[in-house]
Amino acid sequence: MNLIKKVHATKVLLMASFLAVPLLSFAEQQTFKIDNNHSFVNWQIRHVSAKTSGTFSDVTGSLSIDRKALANSSVEAKINVLSVNSSMAKRDEHIKKEDYLDAFKFGIATFKSTKIDAKSESEGVITGEFTLHGITKTISFPFKVLGFDTDPWGGYRVGLEATTAIKASDYGFNWGAKPKASVGDEVVLNLLIEGVQTPPAAKPY
Repeated sequence: MNLIKKVHATKVLLMASFLAVPLLSFAEQQTFKIDNNHSFVNWQIRHVSAKTSGTFSDVTGSLSIDRKALANSSVEAKINVLSVNSSMAKRDEHIKKEDYLDAFKFGIATFKSTKIDAKSESEGVITGEFTLHGITKTISFPFKVLGFDTDPWGGYRVGLEATTAIKASDYGFNWGAKPKASVGDEVVLNLLIEGVQTPPAAKPY
C-alpha cells in the first residue's frame, strides 16, 4: 500500500513539474502597447542628388518581450501610411496620392515578427512579414533594446530602435525605378519605438 502511495505521489510531482514549465516561461513575458505619441518610423530617400526625409507618426501595435530569452519575444505593428509627414503639407498630399504611396487605397502597412535571433541580451535580428501597398515580403533587420524604466506617470516603458532599407519597387511602386527618376528606389527606415507595459491579465478562478 505504501508503494502505491509513493508511485501516486511521484506521478503528481511529475505532472506538476510539466505544468510549471509553461507557466514559468509565460511569467518571463512582458507585454507592452506601442505608444503612438512617442513612436515613429522615420524614412529617408534620395531626391535628385541629395536626400530628403520625413516620418510616419502614427504607429500602433504590441511588443511581447522576454528579457531572459530575447529570442522568445515578438512584435506586431501597424503604420498609418496617411500619417506621412515630410514637413511640407503640399508635398505630403502629393505623396499620399496614387502616383506615390496610394495611401487612400492602402492606408495601413503592417509588420508581424516570425523569428528573432538574439545576439545578446539587448540586440538581435528580427524577421517577419511586412505588408505595404497590398504586397507582403519577408524582411529581416537588426534591432536594439534601448532600455526599460518607469515613467513619471506610474507606468513602465521599453524603448527599441531598428534600421532597415527596402526597395519601393518590391512593393509595386515604380516611381524610383524610372530612368532619371527624381527620387530613389531605396527607402531607409529608422524605427524608434516606445512601449508602455499593459496590466497583466486577471488570474482565472
